[in-house]
Amino acid sequence: MSKPATTPTVIDFKHLQRNLWTRKYLTSILDFDGETVAPPLGAAARAEAMGVLAEEEHALTCSQAAQDMVAELTRAAEAGELDEQTATELAVFARDQREALALPADEVASWARLTSEANAVWHKAKADNDWATLAPYIDRIVEALKRQASYLDSTRDPYDVWLDQYERGMDTAAYDAFFSQVKETVVPLVHEIAEHDHEELPSFMTAHVPSSVQLQIARDLLELEGIDMEGCALACVEHPFSDGFAPGDVRVTTHIYENDAFNNVFSVMHEGGHAIYEANVDPAYAYTCLSSGTSMGIHESQSRFFENYIGRNHAFASPLLDVMRKRVPGVYTDVTPEALWRATNMARPGLIRMDADELTYPLHIMLRYDIERMLFAGEAKAADVPALWRSLTKDYLGLEVPDDTHGCLQDTHWSGGSFGYFPSYALGSAYGAQYLDAMKRDGVDVDAACAAGELAPVRGWLREKIWRWGRCKDAPELIESACGAPFDATFYCTYLERKFRDRYSL
Repeated sequence: MSKPATTPTVIDFKHLQRNLWTRKYLTSILDFDGETVAPPLGAAARAEAMGVLAEEEHALTCSQAAQDMVAELTRAAEAGELDEQTATELAVFARDQREALALPADEVASWARLTSEANAVWHKAKADNDWATLAPYIDRIVEALKRQASYLDSTRDPYDVWLDQYERGMDTAAYDAFFSQVKETVVPLVHEIAEHDHEELPSFMTAHVPSSVQLQIARDLLELEGIDMEGCALACVEHPFSDGFAPGDVRVTTHIYENDAFNNVFSVMHEGGHAIYEANVDPAYAYTCLSSGTSMGIHESQSRFFENYIGRNHAFASPLLDVMRKRVPGVYTDVTPEALWRATNMARPGLIRMDADELTYPLHIMLRYDIERMLFAGEAKAADVPALWRSLTKDYLGLEVPDDTHGCLQDTHWSGGSFGYFPSYALGSAYGAQYLDAMKRDGVDVDAACAAGELAPVRGWLREKIWRWGRCKDAPELIESACGAPFDATFYCTYLERKFRDRYSL
C-alpha cells in the first residue's frame, strides 16, 4: 500500500478513535474502582455513570459523521491510498461499527446499567449463599443477550452469536468437537489417577502466610513474569481479574487466603499473563481500536500459559521456591523443587474452578458450557441453575456441592453478562500447548528459561508472535501465523497425557 500524506478524514478518524478510547478508559476506571475500593452504596451511581459512558460511546461510533468517515476511508483503502496501519484500523473499526449499529442506543445503555447492578448483587449473594437474589438478574441478562443476538444476526442461534463474539469463528459445533476430544483424554486419565493417587497434600501447601507477605510474593512474581511494577497496580478483590487501561497502566488483582499461599501464586501468574499481553501491544496502536487483545481465547491463552506452562513447569519449581523462601523464611527451607512441583501438580477434582488443577480444569468449563446452552435454548431458567450445577458437578467431577457459594455463585462472569466467555478458558489452555510446540521448533528453550527464572526468551517469542499484533488479527489467523498451522487440540491432549502420566508414573 502507498503511504499518502495525512488527510483531514484520516486525522478525524484518529481523533474519533481517541475519543472512544477515552470512554473505554473511564469505564475501566469505574469498573476497577467498583471491584476494589468503592463503597457498596455507590453501586447505583456507578451504574448510571457507566450507562452514560456506554451511550456516548455508542453514539460516537454510530453517528452519521462516523459512518460517512468509514465510507470515505473505505474508498481510499480500495484505491490503495491508506497506509497499512490505518487500513487495518479501518477494517476493525468498520466491523465494530456494523455491530454497534445493529444495537439500539437504549439497549446499550440499559445493558451497562443492568450488568453493573447485577455485579453488585452478585458480591452480596455470594457472601450470603443466596442464589435466589441473583437469579432474576440472570434471567434478565440472558433475555437481553438473546435480544441483542437477534439484532446482530437473526439467522444464527443466539448462543452461537456470543461464542463468535468472544472467539471469532467459534460456535457450538466447533466447541462440541473440541470438548469431545478433550473429554476423551481427560476423563479416563482422571479416573486412572484416582486409582493410584494416595498422596497427602504436604503441610507446606497450607502454611500460614500473612496477606502483607503474599502481596510481596505477588509483586515478585509479576516482576519475574516481566511486568514493570511502575506501570502496574495490584489490589485484592473477591474474584481476581486484570485489565489493560493504557500504555504504562495495567491493573492486576488477586484474592488472598492466608492458609493457601499458592492460590495467590497461580492467580497472580494467571492475571499477570493477561496484563503483560495488554502491556506489549505495539505502542503505535495506542488510543486506537487496535490497542487491546484480539479475543478472549487468545487472552486466556496468555494467562493460562503463564499460570500452567510456566508456573507449573517442572523447571520453574526452583525459581518459584526461591521467591517463597525469600518472603517466608523458615517455612520452605526443607522443601525441594521436586516436592513443590509434585504438590502444585496434583490432579484431584475440586469444587472451585479457579483452584482447579491443570488436568481437571476443562471439566469445570464443560459444566458451565452445558448450563449456558440450556439457558439460551430455553431448557432452563435461572432458578434451575443450582440443581443443574449439583447434578453436573456430580457427573463431571464426582463431587457433592455443599452450597451455592461453592457452586453456581463462585464466578462473577454471568452477573457481568459474559455468557459465551467460559469456553474460551479451555480453548486458551489448548492454544498454549500449540505455542509451546512452536516455541521449541523456533529454538526457544522454555525449560532452560524457566529453570533460570529468566523468561525473556519466552516473552520475546510471545511479543513477536502474539502480543504486538493487538486486534490486527483474529484468533485463527494469529494462531496459524504464530504456530505455522491452524489450531489443533491434539497438542493439548498430548501435553496433558504426557505430563500427568509422568507426574503419577502411569
